[in-house]
Amino acid sequence: MRFDLTDMRLFLTVIERGSITAGAQAMHLALASASERIAGMEAALGAPLLERNRRGVQATAAGDAFVRHARAILGQVEQMRGELRSFATGLKGRIRMMSNTAALAAFLPPRLSRFLAAFPDLSVDLDERPSVDIVQALAESRADLGVVSDTADMGQLQTHLLAQDQLVVVANRAHRIAGESAVPFAEIVGEAFVGLSDAALELHLAERASRLGRQIAYRIRMRSIDNVGMLVEAGIGLVILSEASARMLERPALAIVPLSEPWATRRLHLCARDFDALTPHARLLAQTLLDGADVS
Repeated sequence: MRFDLTDMRLFLTVIERGSITAGAQAMHLALASASERIAGMEAALGAPLLERNRRGVQATAAGDAFVRHARAILGQVEQMRGELRSFATGLKGRIRMMSNTAALAAFLPPRLSRFLAAFPDLSVDLDERPSVDIVQALAESRADLGVVSDTADMGQLQTHLLAQDQLVVVANRAHRIAGESAVPFAEIVGEAFVGLSDAALELHLAERASRLGRQIAYRIRMRSIDNVGMLVEAGIGLVILSEASARMLERPALAIVPLSEPWATRRLHLCARDFDALTPHARLLAQTLLDGADVS
């Protein structure tokens, strides 16, 4: 069974336009040629792809399956063409990477800068996402590499430890904990909180609160760390962040106090589905990140 790209584009166009005649015109093919191509596909498949009626055509069950696969194949072809076009402009390779906020705040920028300076023909598509989203994207091959916290379930991914990540409480300076050197989670769990959209961290804290027989009361959740800082500064509530993220909120009206429990020291991991199966470009980036790992 063989179908070429023109066959696939023709069939998708016929379905979109609702008739073989309109599909042929859009593809700049003679009606006889378009009909012959579709008949050839049906003969090769051994099943009808189209149902013909007075108003045009619609896909059969086999035709619906053909549509799904044709769209996926043509999408991959376009992606391949896009990557290959980059060679003509001097860009020799592109790496898809995702990172959580904590790693982007402090760990990654200097190492990515060193990598990009050392390999001027390579480029990195960097996307900031919660750790749980990154794990899913890696499992589905939508990214080459990811940096996540160990609060996320990394499933069957391969991992390397990159750095330690301390959880801290950010409070208004008028708050009672502002002058403390460290604070136990049990001492603040009953306070009002402002949440930063990070599903892995939120689940991690919820589990710790449930062990104390408590539940964290979020007055509001925000996606922007700057907006979180503004609300905490206004006294709306406390927020628990990674120390690296909290550094982005250093303001005179805010106090940053470490959580005192051992579990508040999280770890950042570099993840991939299979490090041995990475492209040469992605392996170079992984090695650069691991060479700069801080696991003391």
